[in-house]
Amino acid sequence: MTGIVVDRVVDWQDTDAAGHYHHSTVVRWVEAAEAALLESLGLRGLFGSIPRVRYEVDYLERLWFGDTASIDLTVSAVGRSSVRYEFVIRRIPAESRALAPEPPAIAARGALTAVYAPEAMGGSQPWPATIATALRDGPPPGFGAFETDGWPTDSEPTSTRQM
Repeated sequence: MTGIVVDRVVDWQDTDAAGHYHHSTVVRWVEAAEAALLESLGLRGLFGSIPRVRYEVDYLERLWFGDTASIDLTVSAVGRSSVRYEFVIRRIPAESRALAPEPPAIAARGALTAVYAPEAMGGSQPWPATIATALRDGPPPGFGAFETDGWPTDSEPTSTRQM
């Protein structure tokens, strides 16, 4: 299966009154990683055609302003019309807070499931074979028929790594 790792610095707006990341930040980070993955697969055109039908997350460790969140997103299953992503978010402490080097701790883990529904008023439909193959194995040579220009993103990741 395919995957990607995206690193993001925890910004002030990602935190809540308690000073650590807000629970809703996780879904934004996961969707940003998904966007980077789809971009790398030549599947930008899926934006708007893959609504979410399930989201689950376990919050295990706090992330603080200035920490780095390393989002590891993997396609774990491709069904007839669905895709299931699994993710692990690791906390890399900000240098200013770390008294001694700490290994990255798992801050959150979970899964997100989306379905292919290219028609606004219709239900889910089977994946076209080329898209299902790209999600499972990466894009075939020359694949990119679903790319579009000007696809919006919320912000640029600090870094990405293809898995």
